[in-house]
Amino acid sequence: FYDFDGTLVSSNVVTQYAFFARNLGSPLETVWRYGKLLVSVPRLLALERRSRRRFNIAFYRHYRGMKRDRLEEMADRLFERVFQPSLFAGARPLVEADKAAGFRTVLVSGSLDFALVPVVRRFAFDHLIANSLVFAGGVATGALAAPIIAEQEKVSAIERLCRKYNVDSARSKAYSDSVSDLPMLEAVGLPCAVNPDPRLRRIAEQRGWGVLKL
Repeated sequence: FYDFDGTLVSSNVVTQYAFFARNLGSPLETVWRYGKLLVSVPRLLALERRSRRRFNIAFYRHYRGMKRDRLEEMADRLFERVFQPSLFAGARPLVEADKAAGFRTVLVSGSLDFALVPVVRRFAFDHLIANSLVFAGGVATGALAAPIIAEQEKVSAIERLCRKYNVDSARSKAYSDSVSDLPMLEAVGLPCAVNPDPRLRRIAEQRGWGVLKL
């Protein structure tokens, strides 16, 4: 189970949104969207410190009004212009080594599903667990579809997948860079902190977990 932002790639959900905002609207609409995002930054930062789930709910409201077909059409370009240059050098070898060892590989991310489709294809992930926008008439409402992938829900999603394939989570691996994913790391028997933030590094070292820098 691999987290994405900060773990395999140095980009994040904000840079992904900035790409779509810059490429899917008129110059005036782009300025308007950027302005709304900048105004919301202090609140978003405060939410992220308290709850990644609440941050996701608030942040993805910025997608309101974007068209589904255009978002999906731009996904490959997002990979080429944002993800590809930001991939950590060790990301692909890490996934390939696990596949060679016989593991089923799962991308588990709070990012949006359509944005990650090219990543899944290029890395040959077996499964994707990600957030989904709610659309009405092909237009994003600004809401996220349940379940919202963050914190404990990542654990629930992992548990559901393990039950489906009769996999022992004690023999499964999980990788993340953030202490916000501590529940996900604790849910498996082989956790690994990748490019960890200071809090996660401290916990990983105290518990004898693997620590990687990609």
